[in-house]
Formats: sequence, C-alpha cells, structure tokens
Amino acid sequence: MSVTRIIRSAALLSVAALALSACGSDSATAPAEGSAPSTSESTLTGTLSGSGASSQDSAMQVWIADFSAANPKASVQYSPDGSGAGRKALLAGGVQFAGSDAYLDDEEAAAAVQECGPDGALHVPVYVSPIAVAFNLPGISELNLDAATIAKIFRGEITAWNDPAIAAANDGVELPSTQITAVHRGDESGTTKNFTEYLAAAAPDVWTDKASGDWPAAIGNGENASGTGGVVSLVTSTEGAVTYADASAAGDLGEVSVQVGDAYVPISADAAAKAVETSSPVTGADRPAGDMAMKLNRDTEEAGVYPLVLVSYHIYCTTYEDQATADLVRAFGSYVVSEEGQAAAAEAAGNAPLSESLRAKATDALAGITVAK
Repeated sequence: MSVTRIIRSAALLSVAALALSACGSDSATAPAEGSAPSTSESTLTGTLSGSGASSQDSAMQVWIADFSAANPKASVQYSPDGSGAGRKALLAGGVQFAGSDAYLDDEEAAAAVQECGPDGALHVPVYVSPIAVAFNLPGISELNLDAATIAKIFRGEITAWNDPAIAAANDGVELPSTQITAVHRGDESGTTKNFTEYLAAAAPDVWTDKASGDWPAAIGNGENASGTGGVVSLVTSTEGAVTYADASAAGDLGEVSVQVGDAYVPISADAAAKAVETSSPVTGADRPAGDMAMKLNRDTEEAGVYPLVLVSYHIYCTTYEDQATADLVRAFGSYVVSEEGQAAAAEAAGNAPLSESLRAKATDALAGITVAK
C-alpha cells in the first residue's frame, strides 16, 4: 500500500483525536471560525503573497482555490521555493507570509522583530506529515533500518543495498547488490533540517554535523535535486536510489520503518501523531505569546512513535501595515487551520489533519494579528 493511501485513510479516522498538551493546549473546542465565507458575504479585498516549503504545495493549491472561490475580490499567491527561501523573503518584506518546515531560529526570530514589529513573527502549524526514507528497489516495498544505518547510507559509508548492516535488520529479504545512490535536497530545505535533526539526535556518533536546512558540503557523495518533487522524481527514475521526502509525496516508492527502542515503526498517521504529542514549545525572548513553534523529541524510545515527522508552518507577522492586509491574513490563516480547510488538504495531499485542540489554539493565535500602530 502506498504511503499516500496509508496516511489518507488513517489520518481521517484517527488523527483528529490528537491532543498537543506539550505545547500548552487543552481540550478547548475550536471557535466557530475559519470556514471560508460565502461569496455573497465576503468583503475581503487585496492580494496575499507567500513563499516557502514545497512540501505543503499540494495542500496550498487547494487552500488557495477554495479560499479564492469564496472570496472573489481577494487573491492568494504562493511560490514553493523552499522553506529557507520563504523565511528569507518574509524577513526581507517580500511576502506577507512564509511556508516553512522549520521554525525561525533565534537569529531569524530577532530579525523578524525588525520587519514584523515588536512582537515579531508568529508560527502556526498547518501541515503535519511523516518524512519518508523512500527508495527504489524493484520487488522490495519495505525495509527496516536504524538511525545509524540511515546516517551511514547518506554519508556514503554504506554503498550497496546488500551491506551486512542492512541485511541484519531485514532477515528473509533478498537484497540486491545494487549500488546505493543517496539523493538529497540541493536547495535550502526545511525537510533537510528535520531529517538532519533526526540523524544528529538519534545517531550522533555517525551524524556529527549539526542539523541544518543546507546539506553538509563536506558530504560529497550522492546526487541532489531541488524541491520535494525533484528528489522524488530522481529516485523514481534511478534504481537503487534513496531519499528523504514528505511521505505524502513519496508515491509508490519503497519506504523504511525506523527503529525506535527495540522495534521498527512504519509510517502511519497514528505514529506521526504520537511524535507531535511528545513535542515541547520553542521558547525565546523574540517569540510572541501564543507562538506555536514546537520542538520534536527525535531520539525518543517510546513505543509506536515515528520520530521522523515534518511539522510545516505558516509564519505570519504579528502586525501588518494596514487593516485590509491584516484582515486578509487572519481570514486565510483561519480557513487553512479550520476543520474544512484541513479536510480539503488531507484529501488532496494525504497529510494528517490538525487535531481539534490544535486547530483551536491556532485560531486563537491568528486572531491576535493586528495593524501596526
């Protein structure tokens, strides 16, 4: 069964129960806001521009189409240039919001104060999906790997699929001697940041580089491609290739179950939900009240948790220069995190919808966006 089908079916049945108590949320019911207003009621005007993560692009196109249909005098544009490019564009004042698979670091958060006002920028999670370690080996759809073996594959220290380290974890699987082509993102990427964060936490003796959205320059092996679609396309056309990518985009490629404790955990919406449940809020002097950036426990040994999870955000300024822009930002953001918006994204992209409690907290955070004084 493909990753998309697994996530799409499981997400709609079970992930809606997710509670994010680690991020300070409780069982509050989401306010009756967020649905795109009917065409006859909408008075929203203007154009909202965003740039960033390619992982959420399929969901974004559905959000834009639905929102624009309900608000014909308003438009939303989004360019899937990568998380790093999106954050840079927001901090330079080039867009009104950024899509990012990684939250602003402390230096970026400080810079946001200069661009967005004294309360800086606000992170709102909009898209949750496991990151798949996806491979192309005809006849093999699933493999078990621990973090150290994954790290060695992407560092070029394991170069063939029948390597003893891979074979030891996959008893009974007839592994070919095919050479491994490790494919990484060539552009600055939040997916890369999440993937290297996992490797640095779960296999620190092998992955000695710091987590980063840029692939380590010292690792010279393998191939690279831009965007989620780029790496998936390259692996799909290259026998023996392997990459890391948003699971909902991995299609029919084989997928890795990662070792957590004494067991191997396959990709599922429930396993991704458990990873989010154990997250903790990111804190800092330049982060506003209600900010929803979260730190995931990548080296967990808790049963049933899939720690390679991508939480993709919309990053908004807490203040905008005029009322029309602030209104448009709040309306679009509220639709994206609404039950309707999340269901539309899950149907189109196969991601796991936000929980009721997380939607409520996101809606409250968006309501605090104001006009600069």
